[in-house]
Amino acid sequence: MTSENKGVARSAGALAGIKVIDLTRVLGGPYCTMILSDHGADVIKVEPPQGDETRDWGPPFLDGDASYFIGVNRNKRALALDLGKPEGRAVLLRLLGVRRLAGVNRHIDCHAEEASLRAVERAGDRDGL
Repeated sequence: MTSENKGVARSAGALAGIKVIDLTRVLGGPYCTMILSDHGADVIKVEPPQGDETRDWGPPFLDGDASYFIGVNRNKRALALDLGKPEGRAVLLRLLGVRRLAGVNRHIDCHAEEASLRAVERAGDRDGL
């Protein structure tokens, strides 16, 4: 094995085909979804319009993003949504619900979120999400 092949996956991974919506922040949740993505899950990280706060946690930085952010969010796609606006919530609900993909009904297999009790209390009734 040459050094350039170290750490490179040789297969799609055990979780290939699994869709995950990542609504987490800082460490615990992003680390969890990083592991899922490392094993082949298609992870979509939802961030606020200004970006995840850990993008600024540096130095060091690479192309404006902190190495910390790059590390725990590797292998993920990102989407910026303003969940304080109805349009942003509507997009999230579409992501979490049934969607048509290549003519076949598909569901998101999993979503990850973490919230403080204060955030849950501020949100009130969460049945809409």
